[in-house]
Amino acid sequence: MDSPASAKAPNLAALRIEEKVRARRSGRWGWFAAVFGGIVIVAALMLAAKSRPALVQVSAVRGGAASERVALLNASGYVTPRRRATIAAKITARVTEMDAEEGMRAREGQILARLDDSDYQVRLASAKADREATSAALQDLEVQLANAERELRRTQELERNRVASTQSLDLARTTADSLKAKISLTQEQVQAAAAKVVVAQQDVDNCIVRAPFDGMVVSKDAQVGEMVSPISAGGGFTRTGIATLVDMKSIEVEVDVNEAYIARVQPGMPVTSILDAYPDWQIPSKVRTIIPTADRQKATVKVRISFDRLDPRILPDMGVKVTFLGDQLAQSGAGVESKKGTRILFVPKEAIHDDAGRQVVFLYREGKVERRAVKLGAAEGGDQQVIAGLNEGDQVVVSGFEGLKDGQHVELRR
Repeated sequence: MDSPASAKAPNLAALRIEEKVRARRSGRWGWFAAVFGGIVIVAALMLAAKSRPALVQVSAVRGGAASERVALLNASGYVTPRRRATIAAKITARVTEMDAEEGMRAREGQILARLDDSDYQVRLASAKADREATSAALQDLEVQLANAERELRRTQELERNRVASTQSLDLARTTADSLKAKISLTQEQVQAAAAKVVVAQQDVDNCIVRAPFDGMVVSKDAQVGEMVSPISAGGGFTRTGIATLVDMKSIEVEVDVNEAYIARVQPGMPVTSILDAYPDWQIPSKVRTIIPTADRQKATVKVRISFDRLDPRILPDMGVKVTFLGDQLAQSGAGVESKKGTRILFVPKEAIHDDAGRQVVFLYREGKVERRAVKLGAAEGGDQQVIAGLNEGDQVVVSGFEGLKDGQHVELRR
């Protein structure tokens, strides 16, 4: 019999962890280790990213001469080209090929369209055949003339020897003279046949429509299969034009000025033009000419204004407002008169940021950025005038602003 002490003693050999439980616990600890390791890696990457300098792109502050002048007169009008042509065919024919497309830039002499020339090719072949036939007849007459001249010389010899009669001599001489006249006539007929060939060839050439000058196609007025004619015909089913070509180098502004104020306008005076499509873009211009006639219905005089420099954004028939400027300089906002030669500063619009109602830029200096408040003037296209806060030649950040702070180290983007 076992003793009571031995009956209550625990069996230590029976205490063991089952394999399933052990595997479950080891998998849980492995998952915790993987999550912790991932957090450590992400934190390290974030710390490395924070320590790496930000990449920015900078642009230099540009200077320009001030041109603040007194506005003498305002007017509105449209952009119009001096050279604008509706290209038409010289003959009536069907369009077989159309090469002109809207927006296409054409060179002088470039083919815009081809017309059906089958009928004209037949006429050309017929004219060439007539020329060849007439030329062949001329050769036959020249052979006959050579024989007649030999016969005339023999008859003259016989007549001198009193073998042939005077009548035979006259007949031989008449035959030779007649052949000479026929040759002269045939030569004229050959020239006439050659002229007909030229006319027929011109008709064939007229089936090719070419650009009369360098320009841009702004309208395509005919399609393949349509009839075109230099005059209106066919009850409106015949096109009179093939395409409209505009010389983009000749575009200018045409405005109507009230005749009561036309005395203020002088050729060559400076003008500021603002397109309705780009209201923040002030385009320097000048008066080219004043049309020497008035419109009695509107009591206006046409004035043509040329741009100082052309731009692809300026398109024909755009609406435009112009301001005629005088020679007298205007007073600035601070009450100080602007002077000729005064430098004004411009920066790209991308460099300007709004900070609680204040306009600021980030100034780049020796690897660091400095937050700088600026005072702005008028906008001109993609540039912004800066009145105060910057100096000419300063470099300002134009891209890479995300998380940028005053005094932060940065690197220039190459």
